[in-house]
Amino acid sequence: MSDRHHHDGHEHRRTSPLHRLTHLLTPHSHETADKLDSALESSARGVRALWVSLAVLGVTALAQAVVVAVSGSVALLGDTVHNAADALTAVPLGIAFVLGRRAATRRFTYGYGRAEDLAGIAIVLTIAASAAFAGWTALGRLLDPRPVEHVPVVAVAALVGFAGNEWVARYRIRVGRSIGSAALVADGLHARTDGFTSLAVLLGAGGAALGWRYADPVVGLAITAAIVLVLRDAAREVFRRVLDAVDPALVDRAERALTRVPGVRGVGELRLRWIGHRLRAEVAVVVDGGATVREAHRVAVEAEHALLHAVPRLASVLVHADPEPVPGEADPHLALAHHAARGTP
Repeated sequence: MSDRHHHDGHEHRRTSPLHRLTHLLTPHSHETADKLDSALESSARGVRALWVSLAVLGVTALAQAVVVAVSGSVALLGDTVHNAADALTAVPLGIAFVLGRRAATRRFTYGYGRAEDLAGIAIVLTIAASAAFAGWTALGRLLDPRPVEHVPVVAVAALVGFAGNEWVARYRIRVGRSIGSAALVADGLHARTDGFTSLAVLLGAGGAALGWRYADPVVGLAITAAIVLVLRDAAREVFRRVLDAVDPALVDRAERALTRVPGVRGVGELRLRWIGHRLRAEVAVVVDGGATVREAHRVAVEAEHALLHAVPRLASVLVHADPEPVPGEADPHLALAHHAARGTP
């Protein structure tokens, strides 16, 4: 038998006895309406974080672009292009968050949370394009070096770039962790890396001030290398999400929670997957073979409830109850064996 419920995910960390007592005495619900409200609130916070960071990075890139025009610094140009690209990544993520608010349909039965994965792919491609442009420009200047003008202004623009990126990084990471969006957290870490590349521009300005004409293009190439490192990490994270990878620690936490549920005599197949910034679980638990349908259903509900409290950002759970095997009894799943052998659903 299977028991299908859709609940809102709650993140219940180990807290003080007073907090746990307050939680027990405070009415709380896992009903569908609450899940929808929580998902909408999370998406709204994510969209707000994206548009605010878009504005900050947009102003930062614009200020740097003005300095690039008067100074001719390719190091600052690479940093400006990367900041502009980072700001534009807010667009696909914002669209993904808006799509994620839409309810599931008969065609998209899991909803539209996967739009975040598509946004992640768009972000990776944007980072790759910015790396290619910055590298090409720096290489061209290395082959044909030119003096950098208005070095003090370039240094100030580099500091502006660092400040803007660091503020955006802190904001995106804080909101991303709060709502459980790996894409938003990764974008925040990306912005933090951009801040350090801005400091590299400052080093290039210092080298140019000392008369080393290759300082600017060399720093431009160093910034390109930093962008490539960000690209590698971002691509790896997106690749894992597309293949439904989760932190093994979450699986361990879920198994421990299930083994503590009264009536659960074993934990079979357990699967977790991200759909947007929410988790979905599917698990088979072993129950008393002599239990009635109502008793097995009660155990399944308690197992589901335990998972919702144990696993952060878990939105829905599907629990399948298997009877405890009896010596000499045929495997009840034997009729499905030929489907599994062929790899068919």
